[in-house]
Amino acid sequence: MTRPEAPEPLPHPVADNHCHLDIVDGDDWFRTEQAIAAAKDVNVTRIVQVGCDLPGARWAVEAAGQYDELVAAVALHPNEAPRLAAEGTLDEALKEIEELAGNDVVRAVGETGLDHFRTDESGREAQQASFRAHIDLAKRLGKTLMIHDRDAHDDVLRIIDEEGAPERWVMHCFSGDAEFAEQCLRRGAHLSFAGTVTFKNAQPLRDALLVTPEDRILVETDAPFLTPHPLRGRPNASYLVPLTVRAMAEVRGDDLASLCAAIDVNTTTVYGRWRA
Repeated sequence: MTRPEAPEPLPHPVADNHCHLDIVDGDDWFRTEQAIAAAKDVNVTRIVQVGCDLPGARWAVEAAGQYDELVAAVALHPNEAPRLAAEGTLDEALKEIEELAGNDVVRAVGETGLDHFRTDESGREAQQASFRAHIDLAKRLGKTLMIHDRDAHDDVLRIIDEEGAPERWVMHCFSGDAEFAEQCLRRGAHLSFAGTVTFKNAQPLRDALLVTPEDRILVETDAPFLTPHPLRGRPNASYLVPLTVRAMAEVRGDDLASLCAAIDVNTTTVYGRWRA
């Protein structure tokens, strides 16, 4: 399958707030240098590389140390926690995540959270314990918390309320409606929108985008997943962020350059400055 052509560059730099450069996306997989170069060509100048298991977290730290365009996020994905708990290695894995998270290139603890789609009742106790441990880690280290929430809105908010949110936290690939967005926003969250906001059946998500203040909006790919319309089914990468940002500006009635500038500022607010 051929990779999509690059869209028109954005009028102002933005960052891809969530990407998995280490996950192979088929025969036409982008190497790290290629992915960064293609993104910069369309004015996507910064990338948050997310490692969500131990090998991925190690790779994220290594890559962010090598490439100025990257910073890292590290955690155990919600669907990793039950598997590790069953093996008796969850505590050991959390200890290594804490060690990795202490690196200066790591700006976020994530993606952590809850996933009721892939994890059934038998694994949810371990999942919640892992989520609470990551919240505690983010607060102790002063890192941003990056949350994965799939079909678990109420429990995510309950645990955030019970544990207390860190100073900065992000709902990665926001998947709720306007009411849920407002609940997250009242608790101080930034909402990161992915290619899903362009999907034809995603009107509740677009409604959520409409109620999100400009200073709380982020954009991401979750690449190589969630390729925006009309390219669904093909590999995603940071260079396709302009498709999502343009759709977001159209939904909100925003000037494109102004929205890009706001996203750029918001990214620095949440993750700090890059070396690039």
